[in-house]
Amino acid sequence: MPPDGTGDRAARAVRHARVTAWRSRLRAALTDLRPLDPVRSIKAKLSVIIGATVTMYMIVTWVGIRFEFGVLRTFPVALILSLAVTQLLARGMTRPLREMTAAADAMARGDYSTRVQTESQDEVGELARAFNSMASDLATLDTQRKEMVANVSHELRTPVAALRAQVENMADGVVEADAEALEATLAQIERLSRLMTYLLDLSRLEAGAAELNLSEIPIAEFLRQVTREAEHASAKNLRWQVRVTPAGAVLVGDDERLRQVLANLLSNASRHSPAGGTVTVTGRLESATGEVIIDVLDQGGGIPLADRARVFDRFERGNAPGQTGLPSTGGTGLGLAIARWAVGLHGGTIAVADPPGGAGTLIRVRLPARGSQRREHTQPIPQRPAAPDGRFHDPRPGHS
Repeated sequence: MPPDGTGDRAARAVRHARVTAWRSRLRAALTDLRPLDPVRSIKAKLSVIIGATVTMYMIVTWVGIRFEFGVLRTFPVALILSLAVTQLLARGMTRPLREMTAAADAMARGDYSTRVQTESQDEVGELARAFNSMASDLATLDTQRKEMVANVSHELRTPVAALRAQVENMADGVVEADAEALEATLAQIERLSRLMTYLLDLSRLEAGAAELNLSEIPIAEFLRQVTREAEHASAKNLRWQVRVTPAGAVLVGDDERLRQVLANLLSNASRHSPAGGTVTVTGRLESATGEVIIDVLDQGGGIPLADRARVFDRFERGNAPGQTGLPSTGGTGLGLAIARWAVGLHGGTIAVADPPGGAGTLIRVRLPARGSQRREHTQPIPQRPAAPDGRFHDPRPGHS
């Protein structure tokens, strides 16, 4: 037998737990009770609240007069019940605003994970959904910014460390300052210069200011030169193929900008292709449309259809460890964004196309053979992803 009073204490504990659970369920039900959420307008909601409040007041007043409860009893009861109806109907109207205020305070502290919960169909609900979308975009940009800082730091640290080691070895006499050692040093300097060029182009992209120095470019010679440079820069044993039709095709464009575009594409192709693979560069002039089409095809793992437009966004890296679960193959996530910008300056498009046979990645660049009619940009370039077709859009009148 248990000691005296033990059974009573256990029963009281059980009853207390049941009451607490019932209160929690009631509180949750009252919190989630939002009868006006289906109404699609704040004006309509206010009209419903005012109508319900006036109706309740009139009913209670009529009952009090009908049964002769007296003015001192009827009016306070009518007022309290009217306020209760108002509170019941208005529940949930201002809660999203309070949640947005709390979420904005959290964002100011660097926390972008807070979201506003609402089922309202009115203007406040639309604002809450727009707020959630903005918070998601800010969280993505913050992650990309942190990754970009880490990537740039890594890309700077590696050649600087190599340069320091090489120069120290030559200064100490460990390594002779021969042609091979100087070439290795020059390669690291070129890597640093390339990164500085990326960052400078990024600042130009942000400002929207750039010039095009147009000239006639023999396509076959141009593609062979850029491919030869990429082959020398690649550390992998790859086969490089260049095909151009017709052989004497000429393109009017900015040689430096287009060389930068092709260098970025070939660098990516080299990075993602397996050792012993083939990188194919083809150029052709379509007389019917007056366009030059340049394709860069590698034998890498390919790009999923859902990610094809996003890879041209700034700081977007398809090889990010958070996406693939694999070690990063390098890069800052700026190359394709700058390539899209440079191609857009020429009035062309760049996009990921379906590779023949479905294997590898095919990047297709379309450029007007006679050059862009726009020589200079002085307005900011839109900071938004490319359209599904990869086309560059300029919002100013008279431009596509």
